[in-house]
Amino acid sequence: MQTEIKEIVKSLTVFQVRNPIKLSNERVISVDALRGFDMFWIMGGEMIVQGLDNVFHNKITAFLKLETEHVEWLGFHFFDIIMPLFLFLVGISLVFSTRKRISNGATDRSLWLHTIKRIAILWVLGMAVQGNLLTYDIHQIKLYSNTLQAIACGYLVATILVLYLPVLYQFFATLGLLLLYWGILVLIPVGGNPIGTFTMANNAALSFDHWVLGSFHDGLQYTWILTSLGFSSTVMLGVFCGYLLQSDVEQKKKLQRFVVLGTSLIVLALIWNIWHPIIKKVWTGSFVFFAGGISILMLAFFYLLIDIWKVRTGTKWLIILGSNAIFGYVVWNLLETGFTTIAGVFLEGLKPAINDWYQTLSYILAFLTIFMLMRYMYRNKTFVKI
Repeated sequence: MQTEIKEIVKSLTVFQVRNPIKLSNERVISVDALRGFDMFWIMGGEMIVQGLDNVFHNKITAFLKLETEHVEWLGFHFFDIIMPLFLFLVGISLVFSTRKRISNGATDRSLWLHTIKRIAILWVLGMAVQGNLLTYDIHQIKLYSNTLQAIACGYLVATILVLYLPVLYQFFATLGLLLLYWGILVLIPVGGNPIGTFTMANNAALSFDHWVLGSFHDGLQYTWILTSLGFSSTVMLGVFCGYLLQSDVEQKKKLQRFVVLGTSLIVLALIWNIWHPIIKKVWTGSFVFFAGGISILMLAFFYLLIDIWKVRTGTKWLIILGSNAIFGYVVWNLLETGFTTIAGVFLEGLKPAINDWYQTLSYILAFLTIFMLMRYMYRNKTFVKI
């Protein structure tokens, strides 16, 4: 058994980011496009769709509106994929960027200086976007309450695993993170819950956040500190897909493996859901598997469409959005009201005529405003890197 494990480890060493062996020369454009798809929904897409229900008031628009809202507790809506997909794509990018830096002569010291700098910037931006940092009021500031900070934590853990563990052990470590977090949630009773159960108001992850963050807690029922174990696992799923994208395996075989892996994770999630429910707010292990499976299948579709079939018409706008994702995320979240105000300048006088279309049209114009800015940056090769 030990010999077999050693052989498997040896066969996987080609994927190590420190391995000097040159892998596939394929330029993977689909990752930027998928990131752009994710960004569209963050930058007003959900409000555009929800506004349609004000116009048509039918079962289809009501369904679409529901799917662009987060589930309150148990279950999964379409909009619940947006945050895990963002983290998943960070994992893919981590593989490409780290391998490139190492191949260009980066030392561990320079890698860690870059990592620490990126984590610090993401953390501060997260506090600015959703942590009330810009109120400059210590009594209002929230320390850990945003997707960018979840990315920072996942990026840190993934960097450690990618740099210092063999690929096979990275699989085991990722599974270990999920099992550890599962054990914490179900074996530590809170608020009178029996062992093995937890609720939205009473669970170990939420209690730990309250205990550590105190007055700096955001007061919501999303969990963060212990949940970083789950965030890290989601990023690692992206890392494993990044390894496959960089491999010299034929494109169609890569696609097949993505489909098999994504489908398998969804099946495992549904089975685990029987005992450990799919819950986004605490990022349960079954949620990691379910959202990860969907993310991989979405990657497979975009990979087929853009990198295998070479479809560019109708997808360029997604690539533009995806190429400056962090910039778009921060600017939209800080200035959303400003963009809708700009839209209002052109639409306010038409409000009596457009009536129920106002929300959808205003967010379309607001989105187009930030898109034109990002298009200008793309055409001038201005990419905000962190």
